[in-house]
Amino acid sequence: MDGGFGIVAAVLEICLIDLLLSGDNAVVIALVCRGLPAPMWRQVVWLGTAAALVLRIALTAAAALVLNQPFLKLVGAVLLLAIAIQLVAQDPRSRPETGREQRRDLWRALATIVVADTVMSLDNVLAVAAAARGSYLLLAFGLLLSVPILIFGSVMVARLLDRYPVLILAGGALLGWVAGDTAVSDTAVKAWVDRQSSALAIAAPLIGAAYVLLHGRLVRLLRSRRSGADPSGG
Repeated sequence: MDGGFGIVAAVLEICLIDLLLSGDNAVVIALVCRGLPAPMWRQVVWLGTAAALVLRIALTAAAALVLNQPFLKLVGAVLLLAIAIQLVAQDPRSRPETGREQRRDLWRALATIVVADTVMSLDNVLAVAAAARGSYLLLAFGLLLSVPILIFGSVMVARLLDRYPVLILAGGALLGWVAGDTAVSDTAVKAWVDRQSSALAIAAPLIGAAYVLLHGRLVRLLRSRRSGADPSGG
């Protein structure tokens, strides 16, 4: 670390990385929480954020051993696609009625957040670790900074989703984009993509976003036809 200027530069770099890369995690929390009762929604936000912080600490500690394992990001991308499709296909008007249904939806929401956040935190952890330049203090700062970004970001996004339901599609497309970008950055395929099909690195996020939108809307349409509901709501 080159004196005071190096520390300031590293702090600013970590702040920018957290702002840029924690946004999609906040979108996941907001998408998962929509439709839940207000008390449960707040509970999921806090528990989901706490789980996200624990996951990032664990991923940071295991970065050298885990994050560059081949096929890890490919599997994560598939899981993220499945989550995004489920969120786009979900009827925003549905509400859990009984206490048992509410508890089931609470744990389902938390499980979804944990899986999605694990996948999307891979690049975040690596970027923050690189910006910290070996300083554990700066690394801890970067991890803690992501907490208010996740909390306030998810609250803001959730309010926008309630006011403008069409943004649910934009959120799903964002998750599909992240899934496509994650897949082509996996160590098992990255060298081949860079050498043989560099255009795939650009196309994969677009394909992921389009696939989530098309598949999610198709699933929702089929569900609405079976139930006799109007598929256009939300």
